[in-house]
Amino acid sequence: MAGCGIVLGAGASRRLGRPKQSLPFGDTTVLGWVVRDLEASVLDRVVVVVGGGAEEARAGLAVSRAEVVSNDAYASGCSSSLQAGLDAAGDCEAVVLVLGDMPGVDAGVVDAVWHGWARERPWATVTSYRGEPGHPFVFSAAAFPTLRGLHGDKAVWRILDTEGHRVARVAVDRPLPLDVDTWDDYQEVCRQFGFAPDPGERASPARRVEGPPQVDEQSRASGRREPELDRGGRSAAGGVGEDSARLRHARR
Repeated sequence: MAGCGIVLGAGASRRLGRPKQSLPFGDTTVLGWVVRDLEASVLDRVVVVVGGGAEEARAGLAVSRAEVVSNDAYASGCSSSLQAGLDAAGDCEAVVLVLGDMPGVDAGVVDAVWHGWARERPWATVTSYRGEPGHPFVFSAAAFPTLRGLHGDKAVWRILDTEGHRVARVAVDRPLPLDVDTWDDYQEVCRQFGFAPDPGERASPARRVEGPPQVDEQSRASGRREPELDRGGRSAAGGVGEDSARLRHARR
């Protein structure tokens, strides 16, 4: 079945003060790492949406099969990037939304969530990291009209609140991945993966830390593993209505 991954990488990086998509990360950039993982997934197609710092973001990408599109209206909010991604995705059975500043979402997570959605094909699916909701999100084609009507920032989180009865969960036995909104976030994600940004220059490439990487045992450092799912590929509860409090705190 045809599934398209959409990487939302058009943020303005207001809190960080420079385009976070182009921050050095390992042998690539933050956005490059995310895109490479999505290209390694089972998804049929990958669309990358860039906007703020688009030239730098494109320069840091070495795509193998992803299509890169620009969102000139990125300043109006994340929903505009979603619309650009849906336009590029075209006719497909579902889209998988991934944040371009969250390198902790690797191909194993994407594959597990996609297969979890495919078993029952609900209106939407959210990833549950040890009870904490997060990306990736899967939206079936039936949800596209609702997605088309979104505006501004954090709108996807709002529909997960209002449509919780139609949203399934896939449990992943990992901590909730951190997204890079501030310089402290960037340093912490580098630490988790065993990379260290040059303390004297924020634009310098990250270097590998000596010794074993400080990262979850199921992460890239020890080789990709399929995240553990509960029976049926989802948590015991079928929706996320009871997670509304977590959604309010975890949303991006």
